[in-house]
Amino acid sequence: MDESPHPDQPEPQDAVDAIGAQWHTVRPELDVSPMGVFGRIHRISRAVTDAAEKTYARHGISSGEFDVLATLRRSGEPYTLSPRQLSATLMLTTGGMTGRLDKLERAGLLSRSPDPTDRRALQVTLTERGFELVEAAVVAGLETQHACLAGLDREETAVLTGLLRKLLAGLPG
Repeated sequence: MDESPHPDQPEPQDAVDAIGAQWHTVRPELDVSPMGVFGRIHRISRAVTDAAEKTYARHGISSGEFDVLATLRRSGEPYTLSPRQLSATLMLTTGGMTGRLDKLERAGLLSRSPDPTDRRALQVTLTERGFELVEAAVVAGLETQHACLAGLDREETAVLTGLLRKLLAGLPG
């Protein structure tokens, strides 16, 4: 889809269309259609991230802290992983993970203990309080995400999901 406006096209419909129109004015030979895709993905990501942060803040945690708790929760009983497993799943450095774990442990939402199979390693376990919090926060987070998708019906959501999956699979790295 060409995002460049043509004389017979309607006025820009959103800020990303306006950016494309500006580029078309100054560099009409450029195909700026990728800007239409990635500009919208970026703006959607920022808006949904902001909405999620507000949702999780009502539960006393950040999105990053939610990610740690949710990773432990969805790992299944006994809701225990190593810091290395958490870092790999969340694509965080060990230093970044340590900071999150410290804060969540101080809040009583998880505990760290020696790994019984490796004296040099630790295990991170969701506490009962952490379990209860993540159970409530995941429901609230999904409600927020559903609200963000309210402009699409189920079929449109499924088509968008498939297209984004295809786009993601085709990206380098």
